[in-house]
Amino acid sequence: MLGSASDSSPIAILGAGLTGLSAAYTLARAGLRVVVFDAATEVGGVIRSTRHSEGWLVEAGPNSLQETPAISALIGELGLASERQQASPAAKNRYIVRDGRLRALPFSPPAFLRSNLFSLRTKARLFREYFHPRQTRPQDVPLADFFRDHFGQELLVYALDPFVSGIYAGDPRRLSARHAFPALWKGEQEHGSLIKSQIASARAKRAKGEPSGPPPIISFTEGLATLPRTLAAALPARSLRLGCAVSRLTPTSEGWILDSAPGERFARVLLTLPAPALARLEIGAPGAPTSLASLDHVEHPAVTSLFLGYKRADVAHPLDGFGVLLPSVEKRPLLGVLFNSTLFPARAPEGHVALTVMVGGARHRELAGQPIEAQLPVVQRELATLLGVRGDPVFAQRTHWTHAIPQYQLGHDAHLEVLRAAEERHPGLHIGGPLRDGIGLPACLSAGQRLARAALER
Repeated sequence: MLGSASDSSPIAILGAGLTGLSAAYTLARAGLRVVVFDAATEVGGVIRSTRHSEGWLVEAGPNSLQETPAISALIGELGLASERQQASPAAKNRYIVRDGRLRALPFSPPAFLRSNLFSLRTKARLFREYFHPRQTRPQDVPLADFFRDHFGQELLVYALDPFVSGIYAGDPRRLSARHAFPALWKGEQEHGSLIKSQIASARAKRAKGEPSGPPPIISFTEGLATLPRTLAAALPARSLRLGCAVSRLTPTSEGWILDSAPGERFARVLLTLPAPALARLEIGAPGAPTSLASLDHVEHPAVTSLFLGYKRADVAHPLDGFGVLLPSVEKRPLLGVLFNSTLFPARAPEGHVALTVMVGGARHRELAGQPIEAQLPVVQRELATLLGVRGDPVFAQRTHWTHAIPQYQLGHDAHLEVLRAAEERHPGLHIGGPLRDGIGLPACLSAGQRLARAALER
């Protein structure tokens, strides 16, 4: 068969992010040889944690991880239990800005009824949602329309919109309901009411002996990068080839050939690259390539992360929460602010606090690409208004992501079809990761395990 190779040939994995390392770890534990290629010089992809000598721990990418049962088991396997940190109880509040003021988002029915964040009409609408009829939609719809159909305009504006900005840095009017939030889409099909779906899910978890509430929010003593670094360290020697970009894959009767590994043959190839890198990849024999170039049209709005450190005395707000999100209707230039030093311990020196401010996304594209000298005055004015911040930060680090998060917009099926067609045309080729399997870190780990299972099936 074209593209096949003997059982002694290794499996090539392109991408040393969480998906690629998860696949490599799973395959190595099954006794297979793997070689992981990445153009970067460090593992982890967008997960970047740096400890500075002054005591600041900077997360330039994701800041926390939801601990599913599978992730809990992986932490045990990797011997990371002693480094695991659970989010502080002080971080339980999630703040939303309304009318220029921070208001805590209610997370229980009694708190929702008492909250002044939403009107009486919206509160009644939420309880009526329990009787929403089951339906099978003939086609995908914008996430905003889907959510409004269940909960009304006010919850869309002051709950979903900022939530989507925090996760996708995107616009719910353009995102696909079916692909951006597949659990909600499925819940409507099976139960009609999304509230009923949540109740059914909680019951199913309890029946299996699992906690019915949301998964714990965790990190590690030296940040999230501990996880990919430990996965990489668990691989056999010579499994990683960093600083090694692959631009062409060629299937032959003796196996796959990679242009950056001449003279070697690989039994299978797993692609865990982001969409822009996939779009540049050449697959197939010269003269008859399989093009993934259309994936370059997947939107990835730029996002800038500003990690800012202040003296505790210079911040009036108690920072008693996870952070604050800003609805687009408030017309403010920020996406959100994370309270890093509240969320986990030892993120700032004694007597100081750490904040991560996110700017850009689909909402403020022009601001994302500006230098820190232009961004910082804008951010400082907002922090002064929202959190009572006085003076300049004593520490600042800017990280700019040109292509931050893939947007699962309407028409996303066309991109998924490109991936499916490439796999069908080339047996032994398997593709996964954020473009296909979900953007959250648990989804990335699951995607790697899915790819490993596909590679193990002969």
